[in-house]
Amino acid sequence: MKNLPGYLLKLIIPTAACIAAAFAIALCLAVPVPASADDDWRKLHEEVQAGRIKPLGDILDSLLRDWDGQVIDVEFEEDDGQRLYEIELLGSEGQVVEFEVDAVTGELLGIEGTNINGMRRQ
Repeated sequence: MKNLPGYLLKLIIPTAACIAAAFAIALCLAVPVPASADDDWRKLHEEVQAGRIKPLGDILDSLLRDWDGQVIDVEFEEDDGQRLYEIELLGSEGQVVEFEVDAVTGELLGIEGTNINGMRRQ
């Protein structure tokens, strides 16, 4: 490289750096990526379509027949093989109450929060 003119060295070095960077990026892209949230929701949708879990809409309809509040958070999780919806409602007095519902049966398993009875429909 010592015999090359200066203007060629200025072209070769950045080009080599670009090729090395492109190679490094290509290697990063080839690494498997963990399942995304989209994949999780797709699997959940498939479970609902297959009838293995209840649709969230059915769960919310049932819950809101007996309880007054606005839905502020919903999570689906599997805990020791049990599939659960965890649903948080905001009550009229500002209380937040979490309802744990069996996603397979729709059964209400537990309630946590303050002034729970203030949210019960009469």
